[in-house]
This record gives sequence, C-alpha cells and structure tokens, in this order.
Amino acid sequence: MTNIDRLLGIRKLKGISDYQFGPLITDILFKDLEKITFKRSKNTGKIKYIYFEKKFFLSLRPTNGFFSLGLLAAQKIINETKSPKLRAVVLNDISSFIKEGRNVFCKHVVEIDEALRPKDEIIVVNQNDDLLAVGKLELPVPYVKTFTRGVGIKVRKGIEKLKNKNLD
Repeated sequence: MTNIDRLLGIRKLKGISDYQFGPLITDILFKDLEKITFKRSKNTGKIKYIYFEKKFFLSLRPTNGFFSLGLLAAQKIINETKSPKLRAVVLNDISSFIKEGRNVFCKHVVEIDEALRPKDEIIVVNQNDDLLAVGKLELPVPYVKTFTRGVGIKVRKGIEKLKNKNLD
C-alpha cells in the first residue's frame, strides 16, 4: 500500500467517524495516526478492519458503511470522555452477565447518553465506568429509560467472552 492510498484511506475513515460519532470522538479515535493500520478486503478492495498498534480497533460494516467498535476503541473513548457519552451505565450487580456477552435489559440501565438513536453503537459500562461490553442500541433512549421489560442493548462483545477465547 502506498502512502497516498494510506492517507486517502485514513481520510475516508475519519469522514465516516465524523458522521457516525461526531468530531470529538473522531479526534479521540484517530489521535495517533502513525499507529493506525487497516486491512482491505481481498475481493472488493474496500477497507474492512482497522488496527491500533496491531490490535483490533474497529471494523467497517459492509452492509451500511458504519463502524463497529472494538473493545480497544471503546476503552479509548471511555478514557477520554465523561460518562455517559456514547455509553450506557448498568447496575454493578449484573456486570458479570454483561461481561459474558449477555444482552442488556432496559430495567438494568441506570444512565444512558441522550444523543443516541436506535441501531447506534454503544459502550456498556458499570457504575464505576469500567468497560463491560460493546453492542448496538435496540430502542429509542426514552423507551430504554422507562421500560421494565425487554432487551434495550444487544451486546456484540463482552470482555470476559473474549478473554476466554484468548483474543484481543
């Protein structure tokens, strides 16, 4: 990959991130450009996976062109922003279930970012702001706050599930 291809790829990634997460999160995710690499699809040539210091960081979904957060990216966002930016805070009592990759029910959500919309990427943390999982918001925020039944967040990756598989 030439330097021009890399710069154009980074520019495209930053544009998608600006649209999906906003400029604040883009600046956090793409702060150290020299440490970011990406892998393209062999068939289409489109960017598929983004790595930070050779560890999985983000993936670009081919179905809609948006990012799926990796745990490293989620931790970076948590470290650089105040709660509840881009996250849902759940009860400490159920942290172990969420770490295993279980879905989050509405009644367990204590606090949630008001700016999120259904199908947005979301970071799940406990009341101590410790990373538990990343996933997708399933319902509008007012419903998540008021419903006492049903899944509010579909978890994609829990931190314990990945540790058991020896993945980063």
